[in-house]
Amino acid sequence: MSQRSKDKMTGKLENTRNIGIMAHIDAGKTTTTERILYYTGSNYKLGEVHDGTATMDWMVQEQERGITITSAATTVYWDYRNENYRINLIDTPGHVDFTVEVERSLRVLDGAVAIFCAVGGVEPQSETVWRQANKYNVPRISYINKMDRTGADFMHVVDQISDKLGAIPVVIQLPIGAEEDFAGVVDLITNKAYGWDEASLGREYFEIPLPGEMKDMVHEARLKLIEGVAEESDELLHKFMQDPNSITEDEIIAEIRKATIAGKITPVICGASFKNKGVQLLIDAVIKFLPSPYDMPAVLGMNPFTEKEEVRHPDPNEPFTAYAFKIATDPFVGRIAFFRVYSGKLEAGEVVLNTRTDKKERLLRIMQMHANKQNPLKHIEAGEIAAAVGFKDIRTGDTLCDLKHPLVLETMVFPEPVINMAVEPKTQDDLEKLAVALHKLAEEDPTFQVRVDDETGQTLISGMGELHLDIIADRMRREFNIEVNRGNPQVAYKEAIINTVMHHEVYKKQTGGKGRFADLVIEVGPADAGFKGLQFINEIKGGNIPREFIPSIEKGLKAAMTNGPIVGFPMESVKVRLIDGSYHSVDSDALSFQVAAGFAFKEASKKAKVVIMEPIMKFEIITPSEYMGEVTGDITKRRGQVEEVESRIGNQVIRGRVPLAEMFGYVTTLRSLSSGRATEMLEFYKYDITPKEIQDEVLYKIRGYVPAY
Repeated sequence: MSQRSKDKMTGKLENTRNIGIMAHIDAGKTTTTERILYYTGSNYKLGEVHDGTATMDWMVQEQERGITITSAATTVYWDYRNENYRINLIDTPGHVDFTVEVERSLRVLDGAVAIFCAVGGVEPQSETVWRQANKYNVPRISYINKMDRTGADFMHVVDQISDKLGAIPVVIQLPIGAEEDFAGVVDLITNKAYGWDEASLGREYFEIPLPGEMKDMVHEARLKLIEGVAEESDELLHKFMQDPNSITEDEIIAEIRKATIAGKITPVICGASFKNKGVQLLIDAVIKFLPSPYDMPAVLGMNPFTEKEEVRHPDPNEPFTAYAFKIATDPFVGRIAFFRVYSGKLEAGEVVLNTRTDKKERLLRIMQMHANKQNPLKHIEAGEIAAAVGFKDIRTGDTLCDLKHPLVLETMVFPEPVINMAVEPKTQDDLEKLAVALHKLAEEDPTFQVRVDDETGQTLISGMGELHLDIIADRMRREFNIEVNRGNPQVAYKEAIINTVMHHEVYKKQTGGKGRFADLVIEVGPADAGFKGLQFINEIKGGNIPREFIPSIEKGLKAAMTNGPIVGFPMESVKVRLIDGSYHSVDSDALSFQVAAGFAFKEASKKAKVVIMEPIMKFEIITPSEYMGEVTGDITKRRGQVEEVESRIGNQVIRGRVPLAEMFGYVTTLRSLSSGRATEMLEFYKYDITPKEIQDEVLYKIRGYVPAY
């Protein structure tokens, strides 16, 4: 795209699209993104995932493994109906271990393209990313990819989008043929068929005659589409009753766009990205149906000083407000903060307020990202996504705003890690370097945690799965030049209280001068269904404990929850009612009540019935039919429950739930059972109570004995 074309974009926020590409692993996200880069002129040659040349998979680990690990951002430009559009595009990972990348991308995007494999259909991670998009009310279109693959079935996937995702799919295109006979698509809005030129690698596409055998199907599908559109408007319904063909293409597009942005429907189109078919019409669909920043509701935030809700519109003249959704480390420029601007305008080098730290940050340079390459920008405005360097302390979820107009936007909640691993440097000289490297990696990834075991002194890293921790260890070797010894992966157990107890704690300390005093009565029990973490209820009346000490009590309780009473696993979720207490006018202070709350929680926990909780995973195993019995039998031995079996082109798809503790090294077993022909997918589902005999085994492994509890 020429500079002149880019200049036409100035001031046209309605011509901007902030979108993400999301899907299950191997549905073709990165391949589709590479085609978009090629056809928009951002790349001069096609990058391929399988040979490690994909632009967006820039990490060495991504190129070696053929998977996307980190979300990559880029900006492309596209001409549609003589208007130039800017598309800020984020390609997200499909593997469940890196679901945080999808979560934080969807938090700041206006729209998304959900890609489905025409053979695999709606798969486990498809459901996960769809739920994440629902959570942030992200409008989306569905692209059924791999129509050239053996077993491709367009309408079957459309039915799955409806049945499994609870969405309302609206078919905009029909495929011409399938599998090796896939030749193009029919656009039901224009009532035209299109084919792609293989000699130009799909860059050239053209109108082709509608196959005679499809005419009745296309007529019926188009009539159904127009009827559905007409039902959205009294005016269009009247026109439809008079003559269905009197409804224009623009009217159809406008109504579909309105319903898509409202989250009522998902338009469905199709193609074969690897065979260079259908991608240009996908880009057109992004322009036609997905929202600009103007189409999305204004963001709400809380003023930290007045504690009142305030609104920010996508207007460069409003106070600057941005949300940092990702932190990355670059070997050349250092730490990079990716952020989305919701309102206002920011010049490079300007000072902003970080409302989490309540400190000023000078963003020395602002850059537009193209995978791992940076293009410097002089300024950035509302509705845009960019990256900044030269800051001191910005983390994922921070709000950056105008110094005179502070605002805190709602932050993200990330899933807890489910697997631990002990690591140590191979040489003692690297001990300090290891701590620095792990700290940097934890800053980048909110689902990666580091802690030092108080009893053993070991450094423990925690993540979402074996692949997640494997990538972390690999990055330490490549990026930080640190070789590490790794222990065996361990389940990240938790503890939970399952009954309710009361406790009265009096904390006194006299040291000759001003002493310490805190008195409180708490009730500790299981949290309400669906609640995670500390559910704190303050029932103090009449000023028995001054209001300024209440936050310190809550802080002390949260700190105490990190060490459960059985063996010190963190507590999953707890409800604490602060019922009564008293204070001393001289000796009581915030620290006294914080310490007292920690003691009170520990003592109450000892009196309560506490159990160990283990992570339960959802699984999907695809196996040839002849190995079905062996695979299900093995899953049952692993305390798994098979909940659903579905036939799929000579294979059986087995779904259910199984404890993570039973699944270490399962890939090797599955290969052995199926002669290497079966595949599996695990996704975290929930924490559940560990059976008594398994709990005793866990305690014996950790302590060498089973304590009375």
